[in-house]
Amino acid sequence: MLKPFSKSAAVLTAVFAIVLAGTALGQAKLAYVDSQKILATFPPALDAQKKLEAENNQWAQEFQKMQEDMKALNDKLEQQSLLLSDAKKKEAAQEIQNMAIKAQQYQTEKWGEEGKFFQRRKELLQPVFDKINVIITKIGDEDGYDFIFDTQAGNLLYAKASHNLTDEVLARLEKEGSASGAAKTGTGN
Repeated sequence: MLKPFSKSAAVLTAVFAIVLAGTALGQAKLAYVDSQKILATFPPALDAQKKLEAENNQWAQEFQKMQEDMKALNDKLEQQSLLLSDAKKKEAAQEIQNMAIKAQQYQTEKWGEEGKFFQRRKELLQPVFDKINVIITKIGDEDGYDFIFDTQAGNLLYAKASHNLTDEVLARLEKEGSASGAAKTGTGN
């Protein structure tokens, strides 16, 4: 059984198949881009990253303050535990637990899978990525590149539409699906 390819692996496999079949199609013109270098030197990208870093630092300070407050309350409870009644100890322990829950929620809200950090990163960097992609597409079109890759992620950034085999693959899948469906129907009678 075949294991499913990731999207980038499938694209790279298809591109290399086209390049290897270069004698039939002519020579493919390939290029690559180092996205890390672009993001490390393009001023709008640097500005966006600085804004994100400033916001992230503020959130980290707020989170650290929560942890410090929780530790201080815990230390106070430990110091006064001999003097406090069981009810007061239980009340303080509950307060510490509530603070821990609140800190955990804050952490998830800011840095969780769909947290504020990732939302802001997308908001701040998407316009930068859009500008970069426009330039890559222009270079691809103007200079006659067939494919442009990103060296950091191994993703396909640009491809001539004439190399897109998606419709052909779908048509063949549909044709083979219909043929095997007809064969199954025919053998079942």
